[in-house]
Amino acid sequence: MSQLSRISRRASALASAGLLSVGLGTVSATEASAAPRADVVVIDGYTRTVRESAGTPVECPAYQVLIGRAHSGDENGNTTYYCGFILIHDELVQVSGPTWSSSQRESGSFFSAPPPDKALSGRQHSGDENGQTRYATASMTWQGRNVHLTSYRWTAGQRESSSHSKAGPEEVMVGRQHNGDENGQTYYQYARVSLG
Repeated sequence: MSQLSRISRRASALASAGLLSVGLGTVSATEASAAPRADVVVIDGYTRTVRESAGTPVECPAYQVLIGRAHSGDENGNTTYYCGFILIHDELVQVSGPTWSSSQRESGSFFSAPPPDKALSGRQHSGDENGQTRYATASMTWQGRNVHLTSYRWTAGQRESSSHSKAGPEEVMVGRQHNGDENGQTYYQYARVSLG
C-alpha cells in the first residue's frame, strides 16, 4: 500500500467522524513514513494548555485519549495536555465517555488507570502541591471488540517544573505519579495498544 493511500485512509477515518473539519485531528505524510505498515497507529490530535492551579478539567474530545503531558514552572505555570486518535487497520477506535477518579492530594499522588485496559482521557488539578488532583479514564473498542493494553511501563522521573512526556509508538498514557512540589519528580505510565 502506498504512503499516499495510507494517508488517505487515515484522513477518511478521521473525516468520517467529523474530526478534521473541526480541527481536532491532523494527518500528514510524516505519520505514514514508517514501513512496514503497523496494525496500530496513534495520531496526534487535540492539544490544550491551561494554568495548572486553575482547577480547569481537561478532557480529550471524542475518539481521543491522553498521549502526553508537559508542565513548566510552579502551580501558576502552564500545563499542556496532548490527546491522540488510535487507528487499528486504518479504522478509528471508539473511546467511551470519561469516568472520573476520586480526588487525591497532588504531592505524593499516584494514579494508574484501573484494569482492564483503560487509558487516561483527562485530568483536573486545583491549587498548589497540596491541592487536589483527579483523573478521567476511558475504555476503548474497535469493531465492537475491546481494545487491550499491554507492555505497561513507567518513565524515569523528571522535575515537574520542566517536565515533558509523550507516548511512544502505539502507546497511550495510563498513569502518573508525582512527589513533592514543582521541584519534585513526576513519572508517567504508558501502555501499548494491542489487537488482542
